[in-house]
Parts: sequence; structure tokens; C-alpha cells
Amino acid sequence: MGKSSRDKRDIFYRLAKEEGWRARSAFKLIHIDNEFNILGKSHNGEPVTRVVDLCAAPGSWSQVLSKRLWEPLSEEKRKKVKIVAVDLQAMAPIPGVIQLQGDITSRETADRVISQFDGSKAQLVVCDGAPDVTGLHDLDEYVQSHLVLAALTICARILEVGGTFVAKVFRGREAGLLGAQLRCLFSGPVLFAKPSSSRNSSLEAFVVCQGFRGDTLLPPSLTSVSTAQLASGDSTAAEEPAESLMGWLAGLDEMSSEQRLILPFVACGDLSGYDADACYELDEDYVSLDPVQPPIDPAYLEVCRKARSKAVHDEAATITELMEATKLS
Repeated sequence: MGKSSRDKRDIFYRLAKEEGWRARSAFKLIHIDNEFNILGKSHNGEPVTRVVDLCAAPGSWSQVLSKRLWEPLSEEKRKKVKIVAVDLQAMAPIPGVIQLQGDITSRETADRVISQFDGSKAQLVVCDGAPDVTGLHDLDEYVQSHLVLAALTICARILEVGGTFVAKVFRGREAGLLGAQLRCLFSGPVLFAKPSSSRNSSLEAFVVCQGFRGDTLLPPSLTSVSTAQLASGDSTAAEEPAESLMGWLAGLDEMSSEQRLILPFVACGDLSGYDADACYELDEDYVSLDPVQPPIDPAYLEVCRKARSKAVHDEAATITELMEATKLS
């Protein structure tokens, strides 16, 4: 398959390279912002100056945040804008973006984020993270919902009351349940958005939640244990008295079953523009561009190393067998 094949099949992949974005996902945040103005004004009418990008690598969403919130300002006003990108992987620098490596569910990471805001909390938290998909839609949806839960774990500590939360979700049988749960945590609209840059064939969508109620409405177990503790088998931090959890449940606003199950679905972006599922012909003089910024240390590299090592070992074993067979003959 030629190098320009994907450029032809994926118009947003091509545009991302031409416009200097690290990944085509940049257009998804652009389309969401154009529809909901999440980067324009915060819930209290003030300019958005404190933003956290979770699962940020390779950095396309952080690029959009920098481009729209930091670059247009004067040197003096730029000092007030704090964009914090958090990921387990290292990421190439982006102007105006503070990068932190850490587990988004750990209290230490949350404290590091808040320290960047001089004790204040974020007005906006975005998360474009997703696990490696398996093709089993029910499983992918389940794992993705837990990633959203992990993002909410850190939101409990870093998102201010009234703040906005945007995260990737996979639409499936339990999408209504996830939306109902999020509506318990946000007083404003909770909507599913489908940017035009997201393929129609993909289950991907984005939930846009406005009006964060505060961490007092989150279950105690959600805010007290990190994924690192769970991986090590230490679940003692998650143990809470039954009275505490029941008290939390009693504090939720009453909501009808219809309100909990019916979620508005909003299409973002120009629907008469580029189609993410269509192929577009390339000009005769078109030159395919390399990605703007390849990942520094992606997880798949270790798999590639092991595969190469196994291939070399198998080849050596084959040569040895042939030599032995030659001697016997």
C-alpha cells in the first residue's frame, strides 16, 4: 500500500499534517468548541484560563488549547493562562503547555496539577484517551467507560464547581446509563456530541458535561483509590463505612427515569463539509507529508522489539537446523 493511500482515504489525516496538527483528533476538539464554545467563556463568564488535558499524548488536543487560549494573547496575558497536559507517556513540548507525567487517578498527580494553578482549580477538563480497541464492541465500551471513570476521579480534585468536562465515550447499550450517572454529577447540560471529523462507522462520541456539582456528590470509593493501588492489590484505601456511601446516595437530586435514560445527541462541525468516511482524490503534484510529531515512547515499541527478537531467534534456530541436516547428509 502506497504512502499516500491514507492521505486519499482520510481527508482529516491529510489536513492535520498540512496544518501542523500532531493527529487528526485535533479537529474533533475544534468542532466541539465551535459548537459549544467551551474555550470561550467559563461558567461564570470569565475567560477560560485554567485547562487540563488528560491522556494528552501525542498532544493534538493540547495544540488546539494552546492555539486558541494562549497564542492569540500578549506576553503579559499569556502568563495568566495555564494549560496542563497529563499522560503516562512523554510528549514533545508544545508552546504554552505544561506537561506532567503521571497516573490520572493518583492523588499525587491531582496535587501536582493544582500546584500549577496556584491553588485554584481547573475551569475545563478534557480527555481524549481511549484503550486499544479489540473489535468487541461491548468490551471496548466497558473499558472506555472505566477510563471515563478514571478521568472523573481526578476531576473530583481538580475541577472547580460549575466547571466543564469533555471525554471520549463509545456509544453502545450502556451509553444511556453512563449519561445518567454523569447527570448526577453535573447540574448543566450533559450531551453526546459527534464531530464531523469522527467517522460515522466508529462508535466514538464525546460527552460534554457542564456545571460540575463538586466532589461531595462523588462516591467515597471513587475519590480514595488509584489504579496503581488496585494493580498492586492494595484496596484498603477504597474501604469506606456503609453509612458514608448511603449518605452520599441520599444526597442525589431526584430524577425521573425518562431524564436518566434520554440523552440529547448533537452533531458538531459542518455536515456539508468533509466526510470522515469518504475518499478524496489527490492532486497530481501532491506530496505526502510525514506526521508532525511521532510518539516519543509509544507502548507498541516494546511489542515490536519482542517480535523482532523472536524473529531473530527463530531464524537462528532454522539456520542451526539446516546446518545439522547438512552434516547428517
